[in-house]
Amino acid sequence: MNDQADTPQTPEAEIAALRSNPQPTLRAVAPGMEAHLYTPQPVLDHGFVRVVDYMGDDAAIVQAARVSYGAGTKKARDDSGLIRYLMRHWHSTPFEMCEIKLHVKLPVFVARQWIRHRTANVNEYSARYSVLDREFYIPAPEQLAAQSRVNNQGRGETLQGAEAERVLRLLKEDSMRAYDHYEEMLSQDGQQGLARELARMNLPANVYTQWYWKVDLHNLFHFLRLRADAHAQYEIRVYADAICEMVKDWVPAAYAAFEDYRMGAVQLSARGVDCLKRRLAGETVTQENSGMSKGEWREFEAVWG
Repeated sequence: MNDQADTPQTPEAEIAALRSNPQPTLRAVAPGMEAHLYTPQPVLDHGFVRVVDYMGDDAAIVQAARVSYGAGTKKARDDSGLIRYLMRHWHSTPFEMCEIKLHVKLPVFVARQWIRHRTANVNEYSARYSVLDREFYIPAPEQLAAQSRVNNQGRGETLQGAEAERVLRLLKEDSMRAYDHYEEMLSQDGQQGLARELARMNLPANVYTQWYWKVDLHNLFHFLRLRADAHAQYEIRVYADAICEMVKDWVPAAYAAFEDYRMGAVQLSARGVDCLKRRLAGETVTQENSGMSKGEWREFEAVWG
């Protein structure tokens, strides 16, 4: 018997084996994404994102828009211009021709935010059948912040000194105690114990889970527009930032258009357009005569002064 064959591979060895065995294919291949395949990108303290599979590239978006059999006589510059047109005018179906499958390891509370994006296919690690690892997200000191005084769902100033130490101690102690009790309830010392599907309910929301997440490019861009935004919660934003780097290498023309028309753009209401026109005509426009609410006016002034 070959003892080595019975020894489980480490994740690193499995990744190396997958990357060392390329297969010939006739399908479209994106060289930038090939470099990311199978390789985990570390996120937070124990998390990661890795590309498991993908379909399509910039050319697939263009092909779907033109419904053609091949590249024809069009040049890359023409393709980029068409992609920008599609993004600018909010066309969605050509971008749906590209898909990506990600393997993500993330804290449960981040997963509960993430799953709100209901336009993907998801299969999560099951704590009904398997025992979760003793791994918890513990924020770095610079991420420990008090509640914002002006935003009910945001952070305020960073905790300092003894207060930061107190909070970190509680987070670590509570996480370890909960997992200790989880193990005790599973009864690994011969007691009858509790079923895994029930014992898991005692685990905290910072325990790590894993899932496979498959999504098309149109819906991925929507996810990234919201979660890679500076106002998104840090713990999900760092995952979105890591995915952005992968998408940038996968579909560079589409990602450049996305950055320009979604991430770096602002949206104007009809009233906002009217106010800009009145300002350009020399009129003094204030919140009182703009027709906007105070909140709308604050946002308008933040962009346009």
